[in-house]
Amino acid sequence: MTTSLSNAYKDTNIHLNNIIPLDFGSVLQLPESHVWTDDDDSGQDRRGRVRTCLVRADAAASPPVIDLRAPDSAGLAGEACRRWGVFQVTNHEVPRDLVEDVEAHARRLFQLPADRKLRALRASNGVTGYGVARISPFFPKSMWHEGFTIMGSAMEHAKLLWPHHYQEFCDAMDKYQKKMKALAYKILLVILKALGVDEEDHDKLASSFLYQSDGALQLNSYPSCPNPSRAIGLAPHTDSLLLTILHQNDTDGLQIMQEGVGWVPIRPTPGALVVNIGDLMHILSNATFHNMYHRVVPNKTSHRFTMAYFYGPPADSVLAPLPKLPGPPRFRAITVKEYIGIKNKHLEKALSFIQT
Repeated sequence: MTTSLSNAYKDTNIHLNNIIPLDFGSVLQLPESHVWTDDDDSGQDRRGRVRTCLVRADAAASPPVIDLRAPDSAGLAGEACRRWGVFQVTNHEVPRDLVEDVEAHARRLFQLPADRKLRALRASNGVTGYGVARISPFFPKSMWHEGFTIMGSAMEHAKLLWPHHYQEFCDAMDKYQKKMKALAYKILLVILKALGVDEEDHDKLASSFLYQSDGALQLNSYPSCPNPSRAIGLAPHTDSLLLTILHQNDTDGLQIMQEGVGWVPIRPTPGALVVNIGDLMHILSNATFHNMYHRVVPNKTSHRFTMAYFYGPPADSVLAPLPKLPGPPRFRAITVKEYIGIKNKHLEKALSFIQT
């Protein structure tokens, strides 16, 4: 019997001050609690400060948009993972009407009054429910963001929001998670092919965790901000699991850090989904593939809604660099739960604790 991902987070208690979002509808000016400066980026060392210059989209290359049906999709994905840690995909077979339906439900949720949303507040040692990002305790200022996390059924929290009208929301979230899980597995196989995983290695991986991997769905809201140049929607970080699949509707905000260049915007491509590499894939690839360091910035005119699906193995799975990759292993073997525990305490320094 495998241990679910949610169990990996239960040893971490977060103070309610770092869970309860601002009542964005009640403020006309940016509160001091949400004013960010360069010194507020305790995401620290290796990747630059929060306000590192933004590279104009026409002044730098951008991660590719890859057709998953293309015969060279694995090669393109591998190149993107090595250089960027992120790419966008089309022909992903997730119905557009389903994506739009889930986004509509997300809008409906976040447009509820603040006191109503707080009925579904995430517990201090919990993973699911309403609240701000789990990385918030690492930063001295608050983020211009509110989220709602789902692992499996959303019914527990949806009933608190809509006591008599929750089923439609739950059905949409269930259907979307199933589609995302199937797509994540398909993309994982493409990425493993790009790493040169042969059939023998594939069989070993499949018997350990590939067929058991699961995920979490995160609905995100970034309201329009009265002073976006001094605020952060989501502070700089990497994702912890294997990969993340993001729908970012038609609103700019996602930026990635490219070494020696600065913050590069990932512009929304109609119908495409963003795929980014997380820490566990960075470990699995023996640091061949970048774990994407990214942030979200708010804007003054648009309310940005996104849906992120985080995909990873059961908590008791053991991960280590794949065999046959060039060079000696750069990381020791570690369970998913142990790594998440380290990340919950040390954020961006977590990988340094398992380097060989």
